[in-house]
Amino acid sequence: MIPFHFTGARVLRPGGLIETPVGITEGRIVDAPCGRAVDASGFLLLPGIVDPHGDGFERHLAPRRGAMLDMGDGLAMLAVELAANGITTAMLAQFWSWEGGMRGPDFARAMLEAHAAVAPLQAVDLRVQLRVESHLLDDFDAIAACVERFGVGYVVFNDHLPHRQLSEGRKPPRLTGQALKSGRSPEAHLALMQALHQRSAEVGPAVAALVARLPGVRFGSHDDDSAERRAFWRALGAGISEFPETLEAAQAAVAAGEPVIMGAPNVVRGASHAGKVSAQALIGQGLCAALASDYHYPAPRQGALKLAETMGLEAAWALVSDGPARVLGMTDRGRIEAGLRADLLLLDPETGRVGATVAGGRLAYLGPEMASRFFG
Repeated sequence: MIPFHFTGARVLRPGGLIETPVGITEGRIVDAPCGRAVDASGFLLLPGIVDPHGDGFERHLAPRRGAMLDMGDGLAMLAVELAANGITTAMLAQFWSWEGGMRGPDFARAMLEAHAAVAPLQAVDLRVQLRVESHLLDDFDAIAACVERFGVGYVVFNDHLPHRQLSEGRKPPRLTGQALKSGRSPEAHLALMQALHQRSAEVGPAVAALVARLPGVRFGSHDDDSAERRAFWRALGAGISEFPETLEAAQAAVAAGEPVIMGAPNVVRGASHAGKVSAQALIGQGLCAALASDYHYPAPRQGALKLAETMGLEAAWALVSDGPARVLGMTDRGRIEAGLRADLLLLDPETGRVGATVAGGRLAYLGPEMASRFFG
């Protein structure tokens, strides 16, 4: 890596914005100028975005049936989009579910294989989070083996079974469409859901055993809808609450010292698309540690800039940089400090768009204006 340093930018340091040179050498931030100077006047220099949960990559890997023959190519294109949005670390939230299709075990295995081959070649730090359907108990051994083999560091439990309809003997909504996506007949799909539902009493002990089997892995739960549900997952060792659906669930998590992750699109829209609790409301009460892209990669940048209008840039940007880094245990990133990994982005304050992204000291994205400053 060739050392260089930015000059002229307003730099977001702990404590606020200051104008100071920031150097990059051997993939790390240094406080002194080094190598060639790059004029970043007119831009903000911000910590790279750490995305703790995003499934927008699905359209890169399977845009249409049979359209993506090489998942590795899709992941490489994904890295470019992430960098263009200032994301320097991304947790790719891959399902392992009875729902089939892109959420099925076969797709998950293929994605993990492609990721292992392609991720080390990218500047952006691509990582995988497995979203495990809690009732898919017979797959827990295979899931544990994949977590160990591919070094998955974050596992989150979902439960997408329509338990109320199943317990009442009613046909779940959208059954036919979901069955077709899974490659099953509606009758076979319903039978599978019923069989999984009947094993609900086994879920707690099986999840606890899986967590105990994988020391060093972070575990969380998705869509907690009550304090009781958060307590259930806490008791099993899942200590991160992703996208809680109610104020009560978020309060219960924070009261227990557990981090809450919310979706940045919720902030951008001003509300949950599904009518759940507002992310902005939780942030205003100090109940959110981090924002995630969820399904839209521009959202962390857009959401942080929206929040900055009321809470200031430093606090708002921490929700997409230092906050998620801390939740994920990544102590080497999330702030602009000497010695940390050189994950940075230059932001045009007039447009809110990214002019350049540096990930691990390497240029990951270069917009037209900054390209002329680098090479003109």
